[in-house]
Amino acid sequence: MPLSRRASGLAACLLTLPAFAADPLSPAALAEARALRERALADDTAYELTRSLTTEVGPRLAGSPGDARAVAWAMARLEALGFSNVRAEPVTVPRWVRGEARAEIVAPWPQPLVVAALGGSVGTPAGGIEAQVVPVASLDDLKAQPRERIAGRIVFFTNRMERSRDGSGYGKTVPARSSGAAEAASLGAVAMVMRPAGTSVSRTPHTGGQRYANGIPPIPAFALSNPDADLLEQQLASGQAVRVRVSNTSRWEGEAQSANVIGEIPGRGLADEVVLLGAHLDSWDLGTGALDDATGVGVVTAAAKLIRESQQRPKRTLRVVLYANEEFGLSGAKAYAAAHRDTSDRHVLGIESDLGAFQPYGLLARVAPDKLPLVRTIQSVLEPLGIAYLGSEADGGADVGQMRELGVPVMSLETDAAPYFDVHHTASDTFDKVDPALVRLNVAAFAVIAYLAAEAEGGFGRLPVAAETGK
Repeated sequence: MPLSRRASGLAACLLTLPAFAADPLSPAALAEARALRERALADDTAYELTRSLTTEVGPRLAGSPGDARAVAWAMARLEALGFSNVRAEPVTVPRWVRGEARAEIVAPWPQPLVVAALGGSVGTPAGGIEAQVVPVASLDDLKAQPRERIAGRIVFFTNRMERSRDGSGYGKTVPARSSGAAEAASLGAVAMVMRPAGTSVSRTPHTGGQRYANGIPPIPAFALSNPDADLLEQQLASGQAVRVRVSNTSRWEGEAQSANVIGEIPGRGLADEVVLLGAHLDSWDLGTGALDDATGVGVVTAAAKLIRESQQRPKRTLRVVLYANEEFGLSGAKAYAAAHRDTSDRHVLGIESDLGAFQPYGLLARVAPDKLPLVRTIQSVLEPLGIAYLGSEADGGADVGQMRELGVPVMSLETDAAPYFDVHHTASDTFDKVDPALVRLNVAAFAVIAYLAAEAEGGFGRLPVAAETGK
């Protein structure tokens, strides 16, 4: 080889050396992550935490006695598992009482209907409300209706949620739940019922939060079960006027005090930098909140505990945050973001568990573009669990996503959402639906991600800060 070509080749090699020297994850860190993965697959801490929370506390609606018990439970469990700096950061939450809800078809063929009040619904007058039903497919369909067709009637949203692995059907259905009653009220409707934002084929309604619009008198809002929505549609298909009577005793009782429960595994060298692991402690009140989100509480707690038991603690601090009131307004997530805004730049990465504990299949990330190779390296350790790299559009989830808006990079573990939305927000969300083998898989994935994020040299960069967070 001519000398000039040899010299240029040597120069090229030398230019590549700093990249190898600056590899953000050492072979030792990758080996420890693989060992963590295998230990997690034989550990049932998360499953037992899920059992404990659903059995000893049960439903944990924001502001309820169960919510207060859950905070005390979480404090005790984190301390018993050896977490440091265990604390409860106060959060003010709304206090809504479900009461009892009933519905029935009055004409043309009388039959009872199974319903649940949507979160935040007002009650009906003592004698209930009876009116003719008007079906609409969506919010856009409702808005296109003339007022005279809606006024004085009960609006029925008919759109059926599609069952899918990625849960995309939920996003298409939930707008009617969130603001359908407000839109119907603006056109003079007296009540709203809807096919649920859920896929259960049992006679079990899916509840969920909804909100009213300022200046418009609120109307009662209910979710039917899917079979009852079918029944109502079949009577409407006769062409005859269908009348329904609804009643409920839901009410507001002001505000209450809850808390974000926090525990840490201190880092060994970069202890002031944080890897955030989140799940929400509250639940709806129809079931025991097993998959939404007791499994998430168990998964993030067990993952951090396993890392604490490693031969060497990671460089950065792992912070587990069990959020208050995710279900009914993100009170805890907003309070955490406000309280930690000034140290958001020390949050290196955030990830949350809030999709039950089903088969994991993919990893999404939202990090600085030059950090995507680091994400791919982390995903390579997850590959034996069946987890592929799915791209750079992670949102961080409902709770941790509040920190993403402050510029904190996030990852999302994608799991099979199809079975999740069969029980989501229903009375069937109970411990018997939890599969210990799938819980272990989720813990293994979270442990790998959290450990390598805490070890990675240079972190994951920063994201653009959302404009609205400056208000």
